[in-house]
Amino acid sequence: MSTILLVIIYISFISLGLPDSILGSAWPMMHLELNVPVSYAGLATMIVAGGTIISSLFSERLIKRFGTGKVTAISVLMTALGLIGTYMVPGFWGICLLGIPLGLGAGAVDSALNNFVALHYEAKHMNWLHCFWGVGATAGPFIMSFWLLRESGWRMGYATIGLIQGILVICLFVTLPLWKKMEKQEENKESEKSNTRISELLEMRGAKPALIAFFCYCGVELTTGLWGSTFLVDTLGLSAEKAAKWVSIYYLGITVGRLLAGFLAIKLNNIKMMRLGQIICLLGVILLGMPFTSYCQLTGLMLIGLGCAPIYPAMLHETPQRFGKEQSQGIMGIQMACAYVGSTFIPPVFGFLAKGMSFKIMPVFLMIFVVLMFICSEMVNRGTKKPNNI
Repeated sequence: MSTILLVIIYISFISLGLPDSILGSAWPMMHLELNVPVSYAGLATMIVAGGTIISSLFSERLIKRFGTGKVTAISVLMTALGLIGTYMVPGFWGICLLGIPLGLGAGAVDSALNNFVALHYEAKHMNWLHCFWGVGATAGPFIMSFWLLRESGWRMGYATIGLIQGILVICLFVTLPLWKKMEKQEENKESEKSNTRISELLEMRGAKPALIAFFCYCGVELTTGLWGSTFLVDTLGLSAEKAAKWVSIYYLGITVGRLLAGFLAIKLNNIKMMRLGQIICLLGVILLGMPFTSYCQLTGLMLIGLGCAPIYPAMLHETPQRFGKEQSQGIMGIQMACAYVGSTFIPPVFGFLAKGMSFKIMPVFLMIFVVLMFICSEMVNRGTKKPNNI
């Protein structure tokens, strides 16, 4: 039973990654057809991000009321309808409107699945699941590029991924009884407990530094991914094509790193995996700032990707250990919200600073957040009470 459900969750993570990277791939053609400035992509992504933050914060209430299976199925359904709706939308404001269900669906399912896996499966699966998310995020642009070369263009790209999500919705509704069986043992305990207020969750020991760590991690990952190519062009004089290839290697490092981290997690606990990733990430940032040879910066970029790989899955999987199973979903939702806030706002802040100063400040900027993430992680590790490993 748990094996079948795990397969569905793996497929869900691939499906989760598919829509995350397609707007950027399609936007050069979309903004021309929709007759809006290229900068409007930022508004569309902000609306989606806002939806993910809101649904993450309220995920505990939804899951306690309806269960993880139903919340996941309905959330993916919202995502599928948003994607298929984008296929039919006549103008830009329709895309903004459809960004609401896309964001709300993504945030709820992300929080639900991460907490479910943290409670019911080993750490290796958390790493491999996020590796599968990378597979989906990589496949999305390929699907979109296939249709961009044809007359149907970006609309069919959205429709295709929407239909893939629709197939997943059917699988999720069919397997709802399996989800209920997995959660049945905890159902009575959960029904006795009322929803914990966000203010109460924030007062839990270690909660605030944990949230800062999530905020910092996503800021580092997204800032490197968004501005890494510009940094290489501006500081090393690489061509845009070569710089783009190196940023692809950065993302490949995250995906392959999570595959390898799954095997390492069999021997190392979550805390050791976090520390290992943070040390590698810190080494990568240091090399990124070395002025001696371009190979230092390029190796640094790759190491940042490898270092990032185990950190996020380990922090997620450690949540029930840090704060207890009863409060894990509430904390998970807030953690996901803080992660989305970091990924939404830190990259633009760096872009603003780099425009006024220089892209050479990127290693220093990243260093601040990596060090802050390490300090906050250690504060949580030492300040929270940990029961036996799940």
